[in-house]
Amino acid sequence: MSQKQAMTEMPTTYDPKAAESKWYPYWMEGKFFEAGKRPDAEAYTIVIPPPNVTGMLHIGHALDFTLQDILIRTKRMQGYDALWLPGSDHAGIATQTKVEQKLREEGVSRYDLGREKFLEKVWEWKDLYNETIREQWAKMGFSLDYSRERFTLDEGLSAAVREVFVRLYEKGLIYRGKKIINWDPAARTALSDIEVEHKEVNGHLYHLQYPLKNGSGFITVATTRPETMLGDTAVAVHPEDERYMHLIGELIILPIIGREIPIIADEYVEKEFGSGAVKITPAHDPNDFEVGLRHNLPQIVVMDESGTMNAEAGPYNGIDRADCRKRIVADLQELGVCIKIEDHVHQVGHSERSGAVVEPYLSTQWFVEMKPLAAAAIEAQNTGKGVNFVPDRFEKIYLQWIENVRDWCISRQLWWGHRIPAWYCDACGEMHVAHEAPTSCTCGSESLRQDEDVLDTWFSSALWPFSTLGWPEQSEDLKRFYPTNVLVTGYDIIYFWVARMIFTALEFTEEKPFKDVLMHGLVRDENGKKMSKSLGNGVDPLEVIENYGADAMRFMISTSSTPGQDLRFRWERVEQARNFANKIWNASRFALMNLEGVTAADIDINVKLGTADRWILHRLNAAVADVTRLIDSYDFGETGRVLYNFIWDDLCDWYIEFAKLNLNGQDAEAKRATQSVLAYVLDRTQRLIHPFMPFISEEIWQHLPHEGETITLAPWPVYDPALEAPEAVAEMELLMDMIRAVRNIRAEVNVPMSKKVELLVKPSSDSTAAILTRNEEFIVRFCGTSKLEISEALVAPDKAMTSIVTGAQMYLPLAGLIDIEQEIARLNKEVANLTSEVERVEKKLGNEGFVAKAPAKVIEEERAKMADYAEKREKVLARIEELKG
Repeated sequence: MSQKQAMTEMPTTYDPKAAESKWYPYWMEGKFFEAGKRPDAEAYTIVIPPPNVTGMLHIGHALDFTLQDILIRTKRMQGYDALWLPGSDHAGIATQTKVEQKLREEGVSRYDLGREKFLEKVWEWKDLYNETIREQWAKMGFSLDYSRERFTLDEGLSAAVREVFVRLYEKGLIYRGKKIINWDPAARTALSDIEVEHKEVNGHLYHLQYPLKNGSGFITVATTRPETMLGDTAVAVHPEDERYMHLIGELIILPIIGREIPIIADEYVEKEFGSGAVKITPAHDPNDFEVGLRHNLPQIVVMDESGTMNAEAGPYNGIDRADCRKRIVADLQELGVCIKIEDHVHQVGHSERSGAVVEPYLSTQWFVEMKPLAAAAIEAQNTGKGVNFVPDRFEKIYLQWIENVRDWCISRQLWWGHRIPAWYCDACGEMHVAHEAPTSCTCGSESLRQDEDVLDTWFSSALWPFSTLGWPEQSEDLKRFYPTNVLVTGYDIIYFWVARMIFTALEFTEEKPFKDVLMHGLVRDENGKKMSKSLGNGVDPLEVIENYGADAMRFMISTSSTPGQDLRFRWERVEQARNFANKIWNASRFALMNLEGVTAADIDINVKLGTADRWILHRLNAAVADVTRLIDSYDFGETGRVLYNFIWDDLCDWYIEFAKLNLNGQDAEAKRATQSVLAYVLDRTQRLIHPFMPFISEEIWQHLPHEGETITLAPWPVYDPALEAPEAVAEMELLMDMIRAVRNIRAEVNVPMSKKVELLVKPSSDSTAAILTRNEEFIVRFCGTSKLEISEALVAPDKAMTSIVTGAQMYLPLAGLIDIEQEIARLNKEVANLTSEVERVEKKLGNEGFVAKAPAKVIEEERAKMADYAEKREKVLARIEELKG
């Protein structure tokens, strides 16, 4: 785009909807977000954590993606070949559950449709919600490279999944075996730990007596799941527990079933806990499973995949597990072996998707052996070649997990997902693991069937940083953009996703997948509660955008964020961000009215500049340095504070007011200089704010005199030592301190700015006197004076308010301004009120009953109130003395 002069006509108020609907299509049409157009530039890559195609994006997504967009927009403006790769996740059980719910509403089950027809329905769902996600990304202003968009079930990514599975299998790191897994009896599938939601439940603890076979007595155990006793194959005690040492090796008769089971010794048992004896059910408890392996115990599964008791449950065969619990407790009580039932509050796992109580269940599944993969990750981290965690405390959390990692169950009994690339020969039973379906078995049979299970969603997600760039092919994108620069994600999936991406990347690319991992927290409601549908406290980002605009939402949520910490969503902060956007708009609108006819070529800040001009350039320079440094260190909260203070305070409240004198004055040279500075500062300000507020910054920048097609590609401001102006800063600080002091005095004695005052200033040195004298016009205008006297020989006048600033003493005579006696009377009433408040709080804190019962926080608040009242009273008393003097 050719050089443009200022477009002085700006609407009176900023319309977010108009800007958002105009600029995102413009960016898309211009393909400004597509990477690969700067072959000589350094690459910078972020791959988006793929949202699930289960529905709408939530406010947590808005935080996660906004932080990434800030980084990618900044790097793009800094000249990097910046790629932000979008995509979405098929989300196995989550998506399948949604589609099944929809089908149930239509009176159809997946079994009615069959696998192929059902998958067609899921693909339709995926297409619908993938488009919804794209629309939401657009509304939030995300600068994604859609030419490289990926989906975890794309053919390219599916090929990568098969490649990884086959290689790990051939190395012996993927195996099929029996282990205890999380089982959802409603969805009839294994679950990952992240898909299990632990809820506090009011249950019972059942104390059971198992009789010794030799008739010498009983041994007492306790359980919250009495139906699992049908699968008990031992009772364990600690080998050093003197109460039971003589019983080790003895047999017990399992009530109801009549099975003989041994008393075994195992250090897993805590002697001091309960009776010191523990029932062992290897097929229905992960710890019992390990004990069972050590002692070669039978593994008896007593329920089927639907949670219904099976033939091993004897008389309870065919009964649902919940009903079985009631019946077996009644039967045990009748036998006299259920000796006590206690109320017991405990954590119970529930399926996040179906809501069913999760069953620890012995099942034949596919697993990844994790220890060898973890070893490489641990070595990389311990030798300085690992990933940089932000905040760094998460490195310790990550290492603790991978040092104790368990084998990963990767198979799921679903239809939606990556089908496990294993085939079984119907003739001889031989299993074949391969990239593609084999045509025949080694035995000659051509009758082969593929494993029915699919892979855990996290298996394909673990390959995301490199599979999205073309791996296993050595594509140009893989060479150019891998490894990526930063992963931005929530701390809640450090184990399920972050760690697994690191394992797989080191194994298959021999490089870490990203240099940095930025961990952000959860977005909670204003009371600090986790947002959820059940609580009805969730926030829809589109609702925020509808009411306040995308920029306000982005600025609020990003600058409220501290790495690793949860943040509270507050509507008033969104409103503050909207007001900030309006402040930027109004300041720009004023400036543009004074830039008529100015082109980019006219802007020259290397001319004779006034104090205020040099000061604002110095302050801008400091903001540029701070914002750049803070974004690079992922401190978005502090970045927001720097931007807010510079724009609201330095630029809008001070510089623009000072600039009005030159813009409206008779000195043409000074006016041109101030126009240049104003245009330059506004342009750089829009660039600095652009990553946070892309729409309003583009709208304003397009009105400013500029070169180029879009602010998204405008060069990022850089620190310039030539703009340092410490003498101008010192001069402006003196003037601003004086103006603030006079305004404070006016407020204290209730004299409005519309009423002119006399101001006497006694400078402490000739240099200060010179500064004040050459800035008399500023002082008169901003202090609202009818008379200004500057003299080192000044004598303090009677009946005047005094204020001291660095380098000068000021007097504001009160004669004729206020009725001093009336003001003293008013202030005495204020003293009386404050004294009453101090005494009230003192009495409260002197009440022993209150102090004993009140929470520490309440007591602290009362003490703070008393200190505040006392401080205010002292200030009012000082003011009275000043008036009397």
